[in-house]
Amino acid sequence: MASSPVHSKLKSALIGDATSISQVFSAGRLERLQELTDLQGELVPSPSLVENLPRLAEVEVIFGTWSMPEFTPQVLAAMPKLKAVFYAAGSVRYFGLPLLERGITLVSAWQANAIPVAEFTLAQILLATKGYFHNVAEYVHPDVLFTAHRGRGNFGETVVLLGCGAIGSKVAEYLRNFHLQVKVYDPFLSDERAAALNVTRVSLPEAFAEGYVVSNHLPDLPETRSSLTRSHFASMRKHATFINTGRGITVDEAALIEVMQERPDLTALLDVTHPEPPQAGSLLYTLPNIHVTTHIAGSLGDEVIRMADYCFEDFLRWRSGQQPLYEVTLAQLQTMA
Repeated sequence: MASSPVHSKLKSALIGDATSISQVFSAGRLERLQELTDLQGELVPSPSLVENLPRLAEVEVIFGTWSMPEFTPQVLAAMPKLKAVFYAAGSVRYFGLPLLERGITLVSAWQANAIPVAEFTLAQILLATKGYFHNVAEYVHPDVLFTAHRGRGNFGETVVLLGCGAIGSKVAEYLRNFHLQVKVYDPFLSDERAAALNVTRVSLPEAFAEGYVVSNHLPDLPETRSSLTRSHFASMRKHATFINTGRGITVDEAALIEVMQERPDLTALLDVTHPEPPQAGSLLYTLPNIHVTTHIAGSLGDEVIRMADYCFEDFLRWRSGQQPLYEVTLAQLQTMA
């Protein structure tokens, strides 16, 4: 029987904010990193990266999470053996370009972070179709037991997803377990991908006019900023719900507030806003049909540990010569939220 290949340990560094690292690489994950690699000393805090460069000259792989530093020419020149960076978090837009331009492999656990957002969105969709948010607000006296608002339920209703990237696709996959019509607005969604997800493509006006629930997963791009306007919200069906776990900047919030004032039958569930938090005195805090949460859809508590696991799995693939599942390319970098 052939023996399994023996890998020499690659020299690694753990870089970032101490608090974030202690959360993401907890529950034995730091020890796992030490098993898989030859970790060069202790954590390198992002603010003191430059002064720690001399001890990073032999580093071949970097692991980190939120608060990664910028990889300036000075930093990269001091790490000539660097081959790959494994980022146990989401978007790498603010630091990734210099790495990719030098041919350094860049892996992000963005798909891991998509899971809790998709789970959160699924929960809100199912509650919204049942009319939960209006019902709980109206049920304040026994006399309204049979008159408080009730939704249309989860059999045959229409849910529309705006954007079908990592999170939107995951939500579509979860919705397969329910007898719902799922439609998607995404100019980049191919016919083949739509068929694989069992979704129907629609235009942006159709999305708002047809959806009993409209869930926003659009990225922050120049063309998407304030792209969800008054006309969209005003066209929503009676008792419809708008969910935003995407980006607050994609919504014209002044217009949203106006429509929510005019249409008390509508509901808005906002886990993201722009600015974040909303300014003091904003009607987002007080309108009864708007529910704002403190950006809790993403990874929280032990959910963040999943991102470290994704990085370890891709590190093993990369080390064995396989293509990492979550490698970031230059093309992807331009569209990452």
